[in-house]
Amino acid sequence: MHFLKGNFMSSYLISPLAVPFPKLPPVSGVKLASIEAGLRYSGRLDLTLMEFTESTTVAGVFTKNKCPGAPIDWCRKILPHGKAKGLLVNAGIANVFTGQAGFNAVTYSAEAVAKTLNCPPEEIYIASTGVIGEQLPYQKIINHIPDLYKQLDPNQWEKTAQAILTTDTFAKGFSLETDIDNVTVIIQGIAKGSGMIAPDMATMLCFVTTDAKLPASVLQNLLNEKVKTTFNSITVDSDTSTSDTLLLFATGQASNPEISDFNDPRLYNFANALENVLKELALMVIKDGEGVTKLIKIEIKGAISNESAFKIGQSIGNSPLVKTAVTGEDANWGRVVMAVGKAGEPADRDRLSVAIGDIWVAKQGGVLINYDKKKVKQHMKEQTIKIKVDLNLGSGHAKIWSCNLTHGYIKINGSYLRS
Repeated sequence: MHFLKGNFMSSYLISPLAVPFPKLPPVSGVKLASIEAGLRYSGRLDLTLMEFTESTTVAGVFTKNKCPGAPIDWCRKILPHGKAKGLLVNAGIANVFTGQAGFNAVTYSAEAVAKTLNCPPEEIYIASTGVIGEQLPYQKIINHIPDLYKQLDPNQWEKTAQAILTTDTFAKGFSLETDIDNVTVIIQGIAKGSGMIAPDMATMLCFVTTDAKLPASVLQNLLNEKVKTTFNSITVDSDTSTSDTLLLFATGQASNPEISDFNDPRLYNFANALENVLKELALMVIKDGEGVTKLIKIEIKGAISNESAFKIGQSIGNSPLVKTAVTGEDANWGRVVMAVGKAGEPADRDRLSVAIGDIWVAKQGGVLINYDKKKVKQHMKEQTIKIKVDLNLGSGHAKIWSCNLTHGYIKINGSYLRS
């Protein structure tokens, strides 16, 4: 284990599940820049600007937390316009619970970027992540906008991924090529997130770009659908952030045909690739869960509905007893049964079956006396732990990704404000 260096927060150990940052190519119509603005931390990147070509459309999904930050209010307000020219992101201060001052910070920042990029403020998206309750020094941000503009470049993806981090221990990015009606397009994104992660937008920011030519309505429908099985199916600690933001930008630089219906079969490959990009980024967030040492993959089947299966999977993924059992490498299937029962969803004890690492340890309401304990014990030492539950009540199914709970989570969150 080793400590983070350079532009990262050096007080946190790099996750043992960390994924190397890939070499991301330029996306036509996208330029990026990141600098050290000293908003809360010193000696690290913390302010980012993205510029998009004038044809860019946008879709977004935001936190369902009832105490959202000022940037969330701003983005929700402008999203119906469906166009984007710029994105401004700061790390360190979330601009949440800051009243009129928070609203002013967003408004003045958006106006300053809009003036620089020569567009209406309604085409400038704002995102913030960090500590709740501190005032954002927006004048410092505004002062740095000319420098950001001068440094805009299509090849700054890794620096940008670093600049949006808070308690993360590694930068997160992913890219796929796919096609729309045999025309090649790219889908590429970056994300941040480590703690305060739960379904209903699991503190998380994610910015995805594509050169595809698609209207905002199609983008929004695709995003609404694909977020369900990706970012809304992960959980670190059951806490839904006040700042969760997922934005999808389409620059329209590819030569694919105009498509106005998101159910058009010509979008099949694009929709699948979008889901894969979102899933990979979401899994990186879980692999960077605060204090994480193990990924937990939970599969539920046989529930009365998909919605019921999802809630049961959440109950297992959020259970401190299940998460600590995984930390202790203890195949305590009884805790899984407990978590199923407390979910408040239909379940029959005498039909319930549980598997650990693809080995059934309990079936039809009772333990299997002769299951291979040695293989199960060996599985619990692996980095990815599989838990499968069959309720034998119907055809409902769901997949949830979670992580274990360690002393590291307490250490990080017990000292976060001082870091």
